[in-house]
Amino acid sequence: MIAATVGYDLLFLAHIVVVLASVVVLVVLRTSANALARGTDVVDQRRRFPDRRDWAARVVHLVPVTGLALVATGGAAERLTRPWVLVGLACYLALAGHLEARTLPQEREVARAAAGPDGAPPALGRALGRSVDVLVSLLAVALVAMIVQF
Repeated sequence: MIAATVGYDLLFLAHIVVVLASVVVLVVLRTSANALARGTDVVDQRRRFPDRRDWAARVVHLVPVTGLALVATGGAAERLTRPWVLVGLACYLALAGHLEARTLPQEREVARAAAGPDGAPPALGRALGRSVDVLVSLLAVALVAMIVQF
């Protein structure tokens, strides 16, 4: 049963928007990695991978914030001990760890290589793409758990 308050509905909407924003960011990053893997030119590489921090990718960190707010304001049907909530949290922890420890450092490596005279080699794009695939897979598992709510 879903809580029937305006505050809960607004939190739910915020949660959905944050999840969709996370999906969009990961799809754009995967698309850029694919372009690099196919051997895009140096100008396109520099446009796709500017040599700066990727704050957009960190929108994923808002997913558990809004999710836990939903659990806190939800009724008895939404408890932290629910399996689907635990699956979502586990997926987020794995996703956040992989994002910060693997994917974003790889993206910075690509950006540094793209800033050089020869650009980044396609192998870096393939590696970054595989890393993003892990993130997308973890997010997909969490989304399925949230939708199914077993």
